[in-house]
Amino acid sequence: MSDEQMTPTTRPTRKVRTGVVTSDKMTGTVTVLLERRFAHPVYGKRITRTKKLKARDTQGARVGDIVRIMETRPLAKTVHWRVVDILTRAK
Repeated sequence: MSDEQMTPTTRPTRKVRTGVVTSDKMTGTVTVLLERRFAHPVYGKRITRTKKLKARDTQGARVGDIVRIMETRPLAKTVHWRVVDILTRAK
């Protein structure tokens, strides 16, 4: 972007994803499982792909909770996301 388009008050939008907490054994960090489903480009069958991300947790999420995470600056070697809010608590 040129200097005219980027002003000090604007910044690019951050990625927001929804996933399930699979581990809360780390201090202040949770592991979130993201799942995306799409049709195979040739055969049309539904395919599921998963990815595990580590997110900084200040909300107190537990295993099984559905959370919304947002991309942020690197907080640790493997932590680049943070928990924004807990959508559903685990039973």
